[in-house]
Formats: sequence, structure tokens, C-alpha cells
Amino acid sequence: LEATMKSVPSDVPVILDAKRGDIGSTATAYAKAAFEVWGADSVTLNAYMGGDTVEPFLAYEDRGVFILTRTSNPGGRDFEELMVANSTGQGGASGDRTRPLYEHVTERAVEWNTRGNIGLVVGATAPEELQRVRAIATDMPILIPGIGTQGGNLEASIRYGMNANGLGAIVSSSRGIIFASKGPDFAEAARAATEKIRSEINVEREKLGFRWPS
Repeated sequence: LEATMKSVPSDVPVILDAKRGDIGSTATAYAKAAFEVWGADSVTLNAYMGGDTVEPFLAYEDRGVFILTRTSNPGGRDFEELMVANSTGQGGASGDRTRPLYEHVTERAVEWNTRGNIGLVVGATAPEELQRVRAIATDMPILIPGIGTQGGNLEASIRYGMNANGLGAIVSSSRGIIFASKGPDFAEAARAATEKIRSEINVEREKLGFRWPS
């Protein structure tokens, strides 16, 4: 990890997919390791234990965090989709008295985002949930893993993950790029896989009327 971090150009932002989540004192040490020792620009967090486990990371106002909401693994539904009573006990705008847990996490993340350095994680394998998360967090960046090996839906990820300005969706393909080749051409293969998915993302953006400046 240290060798990889040292090889990354300074103008390339690094998201450390560490999924940290522990009590305040331990979280403080984790935050220091992520941001001061390894020099990551942002880190993924599990907010299951509450806001005090997230705050030590948010205190680094020039760094970002991505809070897990609906993850890409099949088992994510075991807890993340549990129906939980609204905090007021009353029906919301839709009249529903209960909502999925991942929506509660999303709403709380929006509340915590007073410094503007929080994003969310929603798997590309859960497009309907992604759409619901974007409706709650209209402008926050969303990290979208699961494209490639996990079989996530790229078209839906772009359509539902982008904000109103055609931005805010960070599509992640890990194994599909890292293991594009096991031979001596691994670097060339990884580059080709990266360029391919970038092209596919831009095609989907253009379908929705968004085009990068020439």
C-alpha cells in the first residue's frame, strides 16, 4: 500500500477503501494513519457505530470521507435494506412510517456534511437504491463500486448516480482493471481496461445530454 501510494502523482486524488468504523479514540488513530501517514485524500467509512466514529475523519476539513450506504455485495441487504421506523414515528412525505436503513444512513450523512467533505458509497449492483440515495443526497458525490467483475449496471450507475449537473458519480472498477492481465503486459492491459470504461462512461453521459468541453 505504501509503495502504491508513493507512486501516485500528486495531482491524482486517492480514495483509501479502508471501510473504517470504530470508537472515537481508535477512529482518531485511523484518521491519522489514513491522512497523515499514507496521505490519502479520502477514505471509506462504516457509520454503523454512529457520528462520533465519523467525526475524527471529518475534522480533516481538506480531506473527504465516503460513508457506506447500500454496498455492492449480495449480503448488503441483510441489514442495509431492513425497514426502520422514521425517527418521528410518523409518515414522511410519502406517508411511509418505515424506510430502509440505508436511507436513514444517507439522511444522517447529509446532516453531518456541514464541512462539505462527505460522500456516499452505493454499489452499481443496486441501481434502484442508488436512485433513492441520489434523491436524498442531491449534490453529494457518490462512489459507485461494483462495475466489472461484480456485474454492476454501468448505464444505471451513470443515470442515477450523477447530480443535476452531470457530475458527482465516481465509478469504480477494481479487479476488472487490476487483473486485466496476469502476464508481462499487465500495465498495458490495465490502461486499456481503464480507457475502455472511461469511454463507456462518457457515452452514457452524452446520452443524457452531458459532454465534456473540447
